[in-house]
Amino acid sequence: MDSWINLTSAFMLGFVGGLHCIGMCGPIALALPLGNSRFTQKMVALWSYNLGRVVTYSFLGAIFGIIGSGFSMAGLQQGMSIGVGIIMLASVFFKLPALTARIGIAHRILSVIRSKLSILFNKSSIKNLFAIGILNGFLPCGLIYVAIMGALVSGSITGAMGYMIVFGMGTIPLMLLTSLAGNLISISLRNKFKKLIPVLIVIIALLFILRGLNLDIPFLSPPTQTLSPVPSDSKCH
Repeated sequence: MDSWINLTSAFMLGFVGGLHCIGMCGPIALALPLGNSRFTQKMVALWSYNLGRVVTYSFLGAIFGIIGSGFSMAGLQQGMSIGVGIIMLASVFFKLPALTARIGIAHRILSVIRSKLSILFNKSSIKNLFAIGILNGFLPCGLIYVAIMGALVSGSITGAMGYMIVFGMGTIPLMLLTSLAGNLISISLRNKFKKLIPVLIVIIALLFILRGLNLDIPFLSPPTQTLSPVPSDSKCH
């Protein structure tokens, strides 16, 4: 899959999924220790918080990019692309992301993060808000798991990091709006947008599957590139 298609899908996943983020991280965004600062100061503070989240996403992208590059070097990237696409489809039709919330380790991670967040919320500062964003990025979230799977098939560390960074940037507009405008976005509007999330995941999953099938479709399913053999009469003199 061409990089621009990959990154576009990452941004759309983040943007459309932003309403999901409001449901998961909205209470944190609304409770951020912004104090009585001016609008400009609030914007700087909110960007610090959101960039903290993006830093965590890029870190997760690097971790899974290492795994993905290993598959790529072993010549298994195409099969992994198909496998990830199938898992993403299963996550939509069988509600797999919801199951991850019941895993014991997720509860332990969540309790540790909450204790750290409660300390950081006691003081209003750019440094604290950035740290809150970093911790927020580690909160168990089905949408982030989907983005990580997308990063996994990027085939390189930089590609996976780029995927997660663009995904994170896509979540920022609605998160900013939530912090500034509170509950301005109605529940009915949220529900309408949430219905688009599984549709978008299915589209991305199908793109990954097409990529892995090598159907020689320009942009969507290019053939696997192989190294050209060196002519037998090429000799060093």
